[in-house]
Amino acid sequence: MLRLGIAVIGVVDMPRAVAFWTAALDLVASDEWQSDNWMTLHHADGSGRALGLQRSESPVEAHPRLHLDLFVDSTAEQEAAVERLVELGARRLDWDLYPPEPDFVVLADPDGNPFCVVDLSRAPSGDHRPS
Repeated sequence: MLRLGIAVIGVVDMPRAVAFWTAALDLVASDEWQSDNWMTLHHADGSGRALGLQRSESPVEAHPRLHLDLFVDSTAEQEAAVERLVELGARRLDWDLYPPEPDFVVLADPDGNPFCVVDLSRAPSGDHRPS
């Protein structure tokens, strides 16, 4: 039976990406399928795979067709999460597609890959997908 596996993010600097995503999402690096070009990150509670990191030299897309949405339950939690992620190495993007009163904040990971932090208490704001 076909089933969805995990999201995979292309990265240039594997150690930096592992450090960022493990700290950002409370994940742990795994020996499973590990190489210089691949790292599987698991949930820290042992519940399974969460994210794949794959070495990539292709340029980051300004408006990727696929990205991660990270969920929080309140505006206060969103503000705290964004601040924490920026302290870990993310940066705010000057997003040109924000709707009025968005429920999401667009950040970029240390490799420049866009992702969103979505406040579910205000969702949906409409189209928050980087496109």
